[in-house]
Amino acid sequence: MTAEQTGLSRRGLEQLRQRFVEEGFEVTLEGKPRGHRPKLLGGEDEARLTALVCSPKPDGHARWSLRLLAETWKTLAYTDVKSVSHETIRLDFNFRYGYYFRPMETNNPFSRFIGDFIDSQLAEKAGIIEIRIGASAPVPLSAFPWPAASIITGLKYDSRNIASGDLYFALPGLHTDGHGFIPHAVDRGALAVVYQKERAEFREGIIYIRVKDSRFAMSPIADAFYNFPSRKMGIIGVTGTEGKSTTVYLIYQLLKLLGRKAAFVSTVQHGDGLTEKWNSEHQTTPEAVTVHLLLAEMQRNGAEFAVLESSSHGLSKKTNRLGDVDFDVGVMTCVTHEHLEFHGTWEQYRSDKAELFRALNASPTAHRKQGPTGEFTVPSFGVVNADDASAEYFASAAGQKVYSFSAKGAKADISIKKIESEAGGNKYDALVSSTRRTVSIKDNLSGAFNAGNVLASVLVVSNLLSVEIEELVPLIPLLKPVRGRMTAVNLGQPFEVLVDYAHTPSSFETVLPPLRERIKRSGGRLISLFGSAGERDTKKRSQQGEIAARYSDLVFLTDEDPRGEEPMAILEEIAKGCEASSGCESMIRNETLFLIPDRPKAIRKAFSLAQPGDLVLLLGKGHENSIIYASGTISYDEITEAGNALKEAGY
Repeated sequence: MTAEQTGLSRRGLEQLRQRFVEEGFEVTLEGKPRGHRPKLLGGEDEARLTALVCSPKPDGHARWSLRLLAETWKTLAYTDVKSVSHETIRLDFNFRYGYYFRPMETNNPFSRFIGDFIDSQLAEKAGIIEIRIGASAPVPLSAFPWPAASIITGLKYDSRNIASGDLYFALPGLHTDGHGFIPHAVDRGALAVVYQKERAEFREGIIYIRVKDSRFAMSPIADAFYNFPSRKMGIIGVTGTEGKSTTVYLIYQLLKLLGRKAAFVSTVQHGDGLTEKWNSEHQTTPEAVTVHLLLAEMQRNGAEFAVLESSSHGLSKKTNRLGDVDFDVGVMTCVTHEHLEFHGTWEQYRSDKAELFRALNASPTAHRKQGPTGEFTVPSFGVVNADDASAEYFASAAGQKVYSFSAKGAKADISIKKIESEAGGNKYDALVSSTRRTVSIKDNLSGAFNAGNVLASVLVVSNLLSVEIEELVPLIPLLKPVRGRMTAVNLGQPFEVLVDYAHTPSSFETVLPPLRERIKRSGGRLISLFGSAGERDTKKRSQQGEIAARYSDLVFLTDEDPRGEEPMAILEEIAKGCEASSGCESMIRNETLFLIPDRPKAIRKAFSLAQPGDLVLLLGKGHENSIIYASGTISYDEITEAGNALKEAGY
């Protein structure tokens, strides 16, 4: 059989070779010709070609794309593609010639042929309704003719971030609809589109995958694309209204101090197993495509364990951001009033958080993970706060062994019996129920409430690695605080300045009482500065004001993230709570209560009124690096701003 008999002429073969050369590839032929070299190389047509190999030149400019291969293979039948893998694409066209195209080596280790990860099992899980190429009729998945050039290089849900080779998820949203940006995504190089709304326009050569819910589908598709990374590590999830970021970071640090390779994701930072990076987004749990990318990077970097801050938004079935993470351990710090604008009711909020504990009993691997040297089993259990009224609710959701901690002396697996809190940390005695021994603990974390976060972290690591709690106690003074969580700003001023992320009524109740008690012992005053987020739960605003007025001597109300709301209107809602506060004299405007929307100005005013021995507490922004207004986002760092204000004051 000659090249002409296959439908790919000698000239066409040369054009194919030349096209790849123009795109920056080095092209060679593999195989043993029968007696003669093929005419392409100066021999006879009858030679048996076994491979045409395209590899990038050293300059690294070669790129694979659907359009490149579609141009050269348009006369060939895609339905005859027999097998495709990440390493080599093999095309069998029902004749003796087998052409092999080896994808270029790139800096992206996750590129995959789309037909490798979208199978019938994923289709059911992701709710795939139909698949088509361009405007052609939809084809059943079992018979779908995946274009051999469909190498997906990444997953994106923002069309502005699309790069050549990406798969784009069109998501419906509050302010914009991603379906309207499908043409833009394709123009930028998207090879495939996942969407949920009916469409009339389809671009030639593009793969369109319609699903029931494109946001929900992101998680199983991302998990499959990145080859199920959470099934290859021990995964610890931490949920709760407060204390999540700190507990995540403490668990991560303890694992590292014990010589284990660990990674983490929190509101504040991400650690990929090699380095730590600041989280630039106002999002505790990122979207599913980011979650699984981060997990894949951790696993590729050799991490044994990953600790994930798991928000109620991320755990909710509505977003499904964490729906396909194979959790082994679940931690509940506390559950109070928050995010009702999303969940609707407190009961739904609590139920969504408990999805973390339900996941422990639904592990797709039954907690038998596949590591680089073989299979290993991760202990599965839950950890709950015995001081929280919802502890039993979470424990009953787990279906696994559940351990408990108490910072208030309640009956638990580890319980604090005595605590002394100072500006630089805490000292406490804790009873370990399993040994009936009391351990003396010292931490360097400001705020008595952090003792509970320490206990939760100790319980996790002790039971995860089968290490006695007593062996972990010497490591606790080595634990570092999270930036923006009770972070001290000290330039030699005669008053104390702390920056914290507390932004809910329950976190105010946790943070303010012990600080007021401590500062009163030295004769100082507590000055609180905070705001409340726009387009979020409005019921909490007056509650924040009431609690702050009850424990503070001076209150400054200022912008947090007003978003589309009028800033002063938000402050007035908070002020209603301040002025109606019980247990103390009502706040008086411009004497003990100040409404200053401009946050830097509010900080400077608070510092100007601070006296020696006072404590100025800056709440709500913590680690965040911006303030969101209706007109846009401005860069802002609370710790830096506080330092600048002190310098301007001459410190």
